[in-house]
Amino acid sequence: MSGEYTLHKRIGFKVTRLARIMETRLESQLTEHGVTRLMWCALRGIGMENVTTPSQLADYICITRPAISRLLNTMEERGLVRRTGIDDDKRFTEVDLTELGTEKMKLCHVLVRELNDHFSSKVGQDSYELFMTVIDQMTEGENIQLMRL
Repeated sequence: MSGEYTLHKRIGFKVTRLARIMETRLESQLTEHGVTRLMWCALRGIGMENVTTPSQLADYICITRPAISRLLNTMEERGLVRRTGIDDDKRFTEVDLTELGTEKMKLCHVLVRELNDHFSSKVGQDSYELFMTVIDQMTEGENIQLMRL
């Protein structure tokens, strides 16, 4: 048996390890503001990218419709979002941020930007752009919903 671990040379291992390192660091920072990573994704989608319906938000975050419903329920209970509908018909629900949600979005945006800057600064701009292009190429056509919650 060789002294080298071939597992550590595999793309799946390397990408998963990087994702877990970044996710763990981000989660610990967001927790200080009472926000999870998925909540951050929802706050950003609603507040910064005009994603206004639960269905759009599920697609934006790549989670299932039942998972987005549970996430929005939690966020609504915490006063981060509000849902409005036409005559209480949930098929036509829109989501927007409350004042608290907007405040959390802005605070967390700084943390996310700092985290991304930290990791992207470890490589040159050309390498970073190539890395992002390769990730996009590798995920193209892979439209699986990642979280079931």
